[in-house]
Amino acid sequence: MRTRGAIIRQAPGTYEIADLDLDDPRRGEIMVQMVAAGLCHSDDHISSGDHAVGSYPICGGHEGAGIVVQVGPETHGWSEGDHAVFSFLAACGRCRWCAKGLQNLCDRGAAIMTGTRPDDPSSFRLSLDGVPVAQTCGLSTFSEFTTVSVDSAIKVDKELPLEKLCLLGCGVGTGWGAAVNSAEVYPGQTIIVQGVGGIGINAVQGAAHAGAAQIIAVDPVPFKRESALKFGATHAVSGMAEATEIARSFTNGQGADAAIVTVGVTTGEHIAEAFSSIRKAGTCVVTGLGSMTDVGIPISPMELVLYQKRLQGSLFGASAPTADIPWLIDLYISGALKLDELITSTYKLDDIAQGFTDMHEGRNLRGVVLF
Repeated sequence: MRTRGAIIRQAPGTYEIADLDLDDPRRGEIMVQMVAAGLCHSDDHISSGDHAVGSYPICGGHEGAGIVVQVGPETHGWSEGDHAVFSFLAACGRCRWCAKGLQNLCDRGAAIMTGTRPDDPSSFRLSLDGVPVAQTCGLSTFSEFTTVSVDSAIKVDKELPLEKLCLLGCGVGTGWGAAVNSAEVYPGQTIIVQGVGGIGINAVQGAAHAGAAQIIAVDPVPFKRESALKFGATHAVSGMAEATEIARSFTNGQGADAAIVTVGVTTGEHIAEAFSSIRKAGTCVVTGLGSMTDVGIPISPMELVLYQKRLQGSLFGASAPTADIPWLIDLYISGALKLDELITSTYKLDDIAQGFTDMHEGRNLRGVVLF
């Protein structure tokens, strides 16, 4: 069938709308009519070239939700009309990592940016004038219709608002999990969140939910600092030096129990600042991304060893999507998780470029494309 989607022809580049051909779902796949897609900084990293992809053109988007319109043969447990939220990381349920509950590290993640099916590097589902079009994370949520693996989809109640739940497939789970799973925040702690955009604002929510006594949000944008205070931060400042001093004032000069790095374009210097802000045996969690070619973190090996600090990477907030997305939905229903308030602006697909402009200029916590 034909669909319209936002593609990048080469990087650096900008998203443009194109008429695409979409294949029917095969075994283990579903075709979904998109309802909403979140605008994540990772999609911007693709357009800037910070993140290399397997081939161009590529249809963007990896955070979204929609309604199933077709089910592939021998694809059990799914029916037309089902509502689905996508996980940007597929979970096969069978590899070593899934078996241990580490679904975010599923072996299928190795093919996340190839744009093809993980079991066949020559298999595409989108094309443009006969030329294969890669799918971001095997999803391409910036398309009116998309064909995806059921390993990337979570069935949800039809009564729930997909335009809100779409955020659970990346931004919310990544930020929330960075605090709750990776930093292992517990009641009474002092936490620094460096960068409070679409990921960091949810790290603030997660830390608050876990019972942190002090949550210090750091961002140069006044709007984001003001927003952080509404999502559970106790302090909001523009720089790490001030955040570190505040943390030390609550910890007898020791420093924060954990610092979570969620800067949109993360560098080694950001990580070093966060690492220096934590106490002995503290944890520095890094979930922000930067250029794939940027290497090196200027931290002292002596400080790492003698202060027994922990530097922890965090992919999708160490989430297990088949368990954690339903859990986050329950928290949303109960009022313990804010989703509605995360959406600052909504856009039509044709206005997606404006959405990324607003992201760069710090106007949004999360922008959402509504179809």
